[in-house]
Amino acid sequence: MDLFKFDDTFNLLPYDGTVNYFGVVLAPKSSDDYFNCLFQKVEWKKDQVVIFGKHITTKRKIAWYGDKNYHYSYSNTTKRALPWFTELIELKAMVEEKAKVTFNSCLINLYHDGDEGVAWHSDDEYSLDSNGAIASLSFGAKRKFSFKHKSSKEVVSLELEAGSLLIMKGETQHYWLHSLPKTRKVSEPRINLTFRVMKQQ
Repeated sequence: MDLFKFDDTFNLLPYDGTVNYFGVVLAPKSSDDYFNCLFQKVEWKKDQVVIFGKHITTKRKIAWYGDKNYHYSYSNTTKRALPWFTELIELKAMVEEKAKVTFNSCLINLYHDGDEGVAWHSDDEYSLDSNGAIASLSFGAKRKFSFKHKSSKEVVSLELEAGSLLIMKGETQHYWLHSLPKTRKVSEPRINLTFRVMKQQ
């Protein structure tokens, strides 16, 4: 199922979770300025994951920021949070106002082009607040983003535009997988900020 027009009160998911798409929340120039700033200032590193016992270095790059020195473990690897810088604090405050949630960390992804994506997964790690909101803020290339129900296999997809905000909350991570599919149609980079609530460590 493809959905293209909603407002921030409409739930994209038909059941077992809540996903609100706010659409574009930043003007094009502001979005471009933040993209360029993030591209330059974020301390990018290639992601290291362990899948089925095999150590894999991803093409995409990531960075992990937080209120304090949080440890975030997923795919059998652990990341240590870096301190916020000014522009991240600005974006965090804007997202918190819209989400009505206080976030304490942010995982940032850099996809250089459509050859880089993320396979089906749920953000349900023990270190994350159970049923906590995850706010996804996108910059750069427009990319398809999909959800798949773990039992029914129903799929819901949309395109995330530059400067757009999507929020997953409630039981979404328990019942739905999500992915950023690879595509040959996209040759431009995309930066995605996912603001999260870590359990106090």
